[in-house]
Amino acid sequence: MSEERPVVTVGPPAHGGHCVARLDGRVVFVRHAIEGEEVVLDVTDRRSRFWRADAVEILTPAAERVPSVWPEAGPGGVGGGELAHVALPAQRSWKARVLADTLRRIGGEEVAADVAAVRPEGVDVEALPGDDDGLATRTRIELTVDRSGQAGMHRFRSHDVLALAAMPLAAEGITGLGLLGPGSPWRSTWAPGARVQAVAPSAGDPLVLVDGEPAARRRTGPPRRSVRERVGTSLGELTYRVGGAGFWQVHRAAPATLVDAVLAAAAPRAGERVLELYAGAGLLTLPLALAVGPAGGVLTVEGAADAVRDARRNLHDQRWATLHHGPVDPAAVAAGAGADVVVLDPPRTGAGPGVMAAVAALGADRVVHVACDPAALARDLRAARDHGYVPTAVRAFDLFPHTHHFEVVVTLRRP
Repeated sequence: MSEERPVVTVGPPAHGGHCVARLDGRVVFVRHAIEGEEVVLDVTDRRSRFWRADAVEILTPAAERVPSVWPEAGPGGVGGGELAHVALPAQRSWKARVLADTLRRIGGEEVAADVAAVRPEGVDVEALPGDDDGLATRTRIELTVDRSGQAGMHRFRSHDVLALAAMPLAAEGITGLGLLGPGSPWRSTWAPGARVQAVAPSAGDPLVLVDGEPAARRRTGPPRRSVRERVGTSLGELTYRVGGAGFWQVHRAAPATLVDAVLAAAAPRAGERVLELYAGAGLLTLPLALAVGPAGGVLTVEGAADAVRDARRNLHDQRWATLHHGPVDPAAVAAGAGADVVVLDPPRTGAGPGVMAAVAALGADRVVHVACDPAALARDLRAARDHGYVPTAVRAFDLFPHTHHFEVVVTLRRP
C-alpha cells in the first residue's frame, strides 16, 4: 500500500477534525491522523487547491492514538466520529488548540489577546460530569435507510448511505431499541430513503420518528410527538416539553451544564431585563426567567415556529417572559432596548456582524455568547470588539466527544 499511495508526516490539527499536512508543497487536510504521525494517504478530494485525504495506514503512531471506539466512522466510513482514534484527554487538548488557533487566525491578534487576558493559561475544554469515556452520551441520533432497508448514515462528504452495525455514541435508551442491523424489528416501519430520528429523553420512554411521524413496533396508545426532559440545575430541577424532531442539546449532561454556565456568565438579578436570541425551546429561557423573577422580564426571539410553541408551554407560568417568533435580525434585536443582559446561542453560522452590531447598540451591561463553532465565534467576537465589547470570561465544554465539535460560553462587557 505504501508504495502506491503517498506517505506524509502529519502536522497540527485544524478546525474541522483533520490535521494539516503537505504533499509536494500542496496543503492536504488529513482525517484519522494525529500530529507527528507518519501515515499513508488515500487522497479523497483533489477538486480544490486544498486536497483532502484519509490516513489509511499508520506507520509511526502517536502516543495519543487508541483503537477507534467507532471503526465504522474511520477511513471511508460515516461522518460524525472523526476523533474516535484519539484518547479522550488528547481530544480535549486538540480542541483547545483549535480554539486558540481559530480565534487568532480568524478573529485576529486583538481578539486572541483579549481572550488571553482573561485566560492566560489558555482555555481548557472541560469534560462534562460523568463523562469518563465519551460513549453512550447522545440522547438524539438521526439515521437514513439504505436501499436494502437497513438504517445507517451517510459516508463522509457523500450521499452514499452506509448501513451501521453499531453506534457506540448513542445513549443506552437508543441502542436498546434495536434500530441497526439486517435483523432490526423496525424495518417494517420504514422504506429505503426514510429519515429515522431516535430520542432517549431524561424522562419517559424513547421515541422514534420516521420521516417526522411517530413509529412504534407495537402500538400501545396514542402516538407521541414530543418528550419530557428533566434538567437538574443550580435553581433546582426544571422540566421541559420538547418536540421529538425539535432541537435539544444531544449530550445527556449538556442541558444542565449549559444552564449553569450561562447563569454564572450572565449573573441575572431579580428585576433585570433579559434579551435572549435564538432561544429554541426555552432551555435557557426558563432559568433566566426564574432568576429575574416577576419584577423583571425576558424577551426571546426564535425563528423556528415549532420551537416557539414548545417554549410557550415550557414558560406557561412565567408570564413575564415574552416569546417572539421571527428571524433574529437587527430589527428584532432593537426590540430588546433597555435590556440589562443579552444571551445569544446562534447556529453554527454565528450571529454575524449585523446582529452583533445591533446587540452592542443596546448597551447591555453583560452579553453572553454561546457558540458551537469556533470560526463563527471568532468572527462574532471580532464584530463585538469593533463595537466596544470584549471577553471577561471564557469557558469551553466537550459536548461532543469523539467528534471535532465543542461549545464555548463567553461573557462580553465594555471596559
